[in-house]
Amino acid sequence: MSVASHVEELRKKHQVLSETVEKEQRSPGVSDLQIKAMKREKLRLKEEISRLSH
Repeated sequence: MSVASHVEELRKKHQVLSETVEKEQRSPGVSDLQIKAMKREKLRLKEEISRLSH
């Protein structure tokens, strides 16, 4: 897998996770810990995208 295709996959995962976080934040009964974990994963993906893009 090329770096460009890997970065594109990471971007797709980040977008899906972003949409999921937004949806879960509007839903009652969703654990704050689950949302924090998803946000940490989003940040990790964003950092990896940044690292690979430069």
